[in-house]
Amino acid sequence: MLKVKVVGTGSFLPPNRVTNFDLAERMDTSDEWIRSRTGIHTRHLLDPGAPPAQMGVEAARAALAAAQLPPAQVDVLIAATNVSEQPVPGTAPHIAAGLDLPNEPAFLDLKAGCSGFVYGVALAGAALAAGVFRCALVVGIEALSRFVDWTDRRTCVLFGDGAGAVVLTPSPDEAAILGVSLHGDHGKLALLRVEAGGVRLPASVDTVKKGLHFLKMEGEGVFRAAVPMMEQATREALHQAGLAPQDITWLIPHQANLRIIRPLAARLGIPEERVVINIDRVANTSTASIPIALDELRRAGRLSPGDVVALTAFGAGAAYGTVILRW
Repeated sequence: MLKVKVVGTGSFLPPNRVTNFDLAERMDTSDEWIRSRTGIHTRHLLDPGAPPAQMGVEAARAALAAAQLPPAQVDVLIAATNVSEQPVPGTAPHIAAGLDLPNEPAFLDLKAGCSGFVYGVALAGAALAAGVFRCALVVGIEALSRFVDWTDRRTCVLFGDGAGAVVLTPSPDEAAILGVSLHGDHGKLALLRVEAGGVRLPASVDTVKKGLHFLKMEGEGVFRAAVPMMEQATREALHQAGLAPQDITWLIPHQANLRIIRPLAARLGIPEERVVINIDRVANTSTASIPIALDELRRAGRLSPGDVVALTAFGAGAAYGTVILRW
């Protein structure tokens, strides 16, 4: 089996930056209420009418540029997202079209809640390691601002829009994917959901009136499940890699809530200065949160060869998992 590494990262945030104070002008909330419960100060929201897939195109272009690879090298594109550009054919072909990818590479959407990007990296890495592909582009992309109820302050204040991407290729050196742990707990499938719009409950006048196309979240259930899920997956992936939590240089958790990130780091014994946090600036961008944070870390010059990076997430399903990388 070949070793596989990340050779490029990229990200994109819409220019429309919305503060907690902006939200307080249009709903019953406040900056203090949001910050104290989530750690969020600002978020970026996609303009109405703007095509979400373009965020993925921009992030992918940046990742390919960082990898110094042309689009022609890509032979598989995975778009991880909760809500696709359209039900059929999804988001991946729209990103492929925006990049004008030649040679007709394989492309697909991957849905594993907010863990979709971690799943995408793990599955793309396995395919490359087996020699099925030679260059994978994995994009996490989300525009959940279009699926939240802007009258429900419990959920709408949590999310931001954006995209992040990585390029993976076989590795001739020590930089590689070292460990993977992926799980799904179907007993928690109701914690995060959009009930209407699928084949079980197609969109109708009645579903729209009832607000069934909005994202619903059982907040307490998410809080109780998220930390142990990510801790378990991280310890399992570290064990597979022959490493321990103290070997982690950078912990990059899904940016769901500061009240989830900090207890996770504490349970793993990782000091906060080694935890990548950007939820205060970009909010919860779901599948895009980890690749955006990873790209920011790289562009800030804080990643060094040999660093051990843990990417860990949980999300709807409930799907959760961790990938351990050596940079």
